[in-house]
Amino acid sequence: MPNHRDRLPDVDAQQASAMLERGEALLLDVREPQEWATGHAPRAQHLPLSNLRPESLPTDRPIIAVCRSGNRSGKAADLLAAAGVPVHNLTGGMKRWAESGLPVVTDSGQPGTVA
Repeated sequence: MPNHRDRLPDVDAQQASAMLERGEALLLDVREPQEWATGHAPRAQHLPLSNLRPESLPTDRPIIAVCRSGNRSGKAADLLAAAGVPVHNLTGGMKRWAESGLPVVTDSGQPGTVA
């Protein structure tokens, strides 16, 4: 059974943004397609939790898992950590990201929302 102690420490939105800015991590959004479509972080990659396969992810830098509130991304982080993937969970998810004033966009680059 995956254990959250195998994960890297959780990060908040500001820490995650700084890590992404420096190229130190990959932001992986594990929400469903309709949630992603309404708005996501500009640099995020999308892979719904139901499709998550640790072997399909790059291993050149740690992953920061994100969902709407932090629950599904916590499950994703546990799964990835159990497979040996270095992974953080983003505390508070995309809700906290948006509340922190960080950008949320649609696929077309227009301002998005967190549903």
